[in-house]
Amino acid sequence: MYAVSLSHERLDMGYRGNTLNHQNLSSFIWSVADLLRGDYKQSDYGKVILPFTVLRRLDCVLEPTKAKVLAEYAAKKKAGLNSDPFLLRASGQSFYNTSDMDLRKLMGDQDHISQNLYAYVQGFSPAVREIFDRFNFSTQIDKLAKSGLLYLITEKFAGIDLHPEVVDNHEMGLAFEELINIGYHWTNFADNEHVSAKPENFLSNVGVDSIYKRDYRNHGRNADYDAQKGQHRPQFIRPQRL
Repeated sequence: MYAVSLSHERLDMGYRGNTLNHQNLSSFIWSVADLLRGDYKQSDYGKVILPFTVLRRLDCVLEPTKAKVLAEYAAKKKAGLNSDPFLLRASGQSFYNTSDMDLRKLMGDQDHISQNLYAYVQGFSPAVREIFDRFNFSTQIDKLAKSGLLYLITEKFAGIDLHPEVVDNHEMGLAFEELINIGYHWTNFADNEHVSAKPENFLSNVGVDSIYKRDYRNHGRNADYDAQKGQHRPQFIRPQRL
């Protein structure tokens, strides 16, 4: 069972046992939806909630090695070397971020939240930036900023504890699948309006590799999309590397 506290600044999605408490996840989703209501159509809520969930997970995964990565980046940049392999090694992951920002630091500059959030996303390694491009995340940043919601939404997600020691990869995968399923009920969009992304290793490694393409020809049942073969598989991509 997941233990959750909605008070103060943190929402702890810690767990006990092997089952996800979907009620806690749903409570958080609807708290975000309450902020979006009026400025967003219900069918568009997922365009905000899904990428922000991925962003916060990656943010948490990289936190322990953030300082090491930034130091390595500065050193290799000064030496005029290709920093990519060094940064991957420093991060201990198959991705990294070279921005000195993270979601919580973004909270310290409300007047520049839009520019800083965009710069933070651009600081990720190329494979991660591609995922956010597929989400059209920059468009959502602009829309949220114009609606006066960007700071509030970012603050919400900055308060979720999605560190791997709190929510392991398997549970994160289940949570992300739940988000997608809820998004499906919010919308009956055409197949090409859903996010499709290659099942990159880094997504599997952090437990959010359930970004998939819906197979509406199969009566709306879930299907993974094999980008390399162009085939749909009638099951979720489950994270195996915990």
